[in-house]
Amino acid sequence: MYQIQILVQKQLKAAWSYRWPAVLLSWLVCAGGWYYVMRMPNVYEASARLYFDTDGMVASLMRGLTLDSSLAAQIEALQRTLLSRPGLEKLISKTDLELQVNTPAERVALADRLAGEVKFGGLGRNMFQISYRSTSPKLAYDVVQALLTAFVEGKSGGTRSDLESASRFLESQLSLYERQLREAERRRAEFRAKYMDVLPGEGGGGGVAAADARVKTLGGQLEDAQTRRATIEKELNATPPLLQTEGESAATARATRLREAERQLMELRLRFTDAHPEVVAQKSLIAAIRSGAAPEPDTDVRGSGPRPGKSVPNPVYEQMKVRLVETDTSIAALQRQITDAIRDRDRLEAIVKSAPGLVAESINLNRDYDVLNRNYNELVSRREAMRMSAAAENSAEKVKVQIVDPPLVPQAPIAPKRTLMLTSVLVAGLGAGLGLALLLVQLDQSFHTTDDLRHLGYPVVGGVSLLAASVPFARRAITVGTFVLAAVIPCLAYGGLVVHLARNGLT
Repeated sequence: MYQIQILVQKQLKAAWSYRWPAVLLSWLVCAGGWYYVMRMPNVYEASARLYFDTDGMVASLMRGLTLDSSLAAQIEALQRTLLSRPGLEKLISKTDLELQVNTPAERVALADRLAGEVKFGGLGRNMFQISYRSTSPKLAYDVVQALLTAFVEGKSGGTRSDLESASRFLESQLSLYERQLREAERRRAEFRAKYMDVLPGEGGGGGVAAADARVKTLGGQLEDAQTRRATIEKELNATPPLLQTEGESAATARATRLREAERQLMELRLRFTDAHPEVVAQKSLIAAIRSGAAPEPDTDVRGSGPRPGKSVPNPVYEQMKVRLVETDTSIAALQRQITDAIRDRDRLEAIVKSAPGLVAESINLNRDYDVLNRNYNELVSRREAMRMSAAAENSAEKVKVQIVDPPLVPQAPIAPKRTLMLTSVLVAGLGAGLGLALLLVQLDQSFHTTDDLRHLGYPVVGGVSLLAASVPFARRAITVGTFVLAAVIPCLAYGGLVVHLARNGLT
């Protein structure tokens, strides 16, 4: 630490010899810098703050029913519109900026510069600010006012324009999808009508697998019916057709026979129509029994008097015969159905073998139809939402814009920060003077102490220094006072400039 202190003292003593060049450089730096700072033009900023009310009654009612977009997205889109080349050229023509351009190239350059100078920014939830800086306070105000007017007008006009563009786009897309959907429905219907029995899951027979399953089902039913017929036939053979009864009179026997014939007629009518031969024969038999023309099988030759051991039809036998006839009818119907089912199955198998890609083609047709139908329904729903949005925009603003702080002509400049810049110039001037003195010390080849001579390797006996008593005190005071005054002058000038800026409202 002591060595550093000795080194600093030595450097400062050596720098004292170059104090006047250092003072001169400080004056030059401070004078030039302060002149530049004081000549800098004042910059004025005009700004306006807006508030977007997105929590109104209409917005709350229509939320989820209309085509909503975020407020940030709307503002960003509007900002891009205002800062586009046509928007900036319109802004130039509405303000005094028109006086600054003489050629198309200058207009393009000014528009590019404005795109970076105009500031849009958010100030929290639903708060928005537009600001612009210029050396002319009136120009700054005019630019912000023009931007504010274009912003408010562009919001409503842009929304309606967007809705109209969206409506035209949706209508054109709906027409296109409607034509494609109808064409897909036509191809699908023609394909289904042509291959309805082949394709599984369609309205026809359900394909080859279903036809084969139907053949197997009918075959099983036929086997069951044949087994049932064999059982009935076996029981019928074991049942006697006639039963022996006690003797009775001819009238009683005829009445019994008539009742049995009428019962059989009722059973035949349940199975056949009145024109069936068996029904007709049974009616003739009943008529003959009633008229007495039918022979009595169990009466004697004389035709009167009871005879023991009379035989009557067995009702169980008759019922089993009826069941046998019904079973034969079912077997015949099943055989006919099996024949038709086998023919249909063979036809479907032939179609499938001739066109193996039917299922894949059906899947493609259904997929294309489903995609078109889904897109068409989505477009229809969006069109309805767009219409509701248009109705809401026409009846009442969903998002209301309120100008919180309108733009005003600025009275005080916002830049440059002259006080800070003057301070920086003063520090830079003093630092430049000190730096110059130290630099000259480093470039100086003279020796200031005996230690500098010893570093050369030569023996040094001693040194003779300038005695302070040999220099008059007045001379030394004048020298020091002159230097102090020369160093204080920039500080006094700095203070005067700061007071001047404060009096004029410039900081």
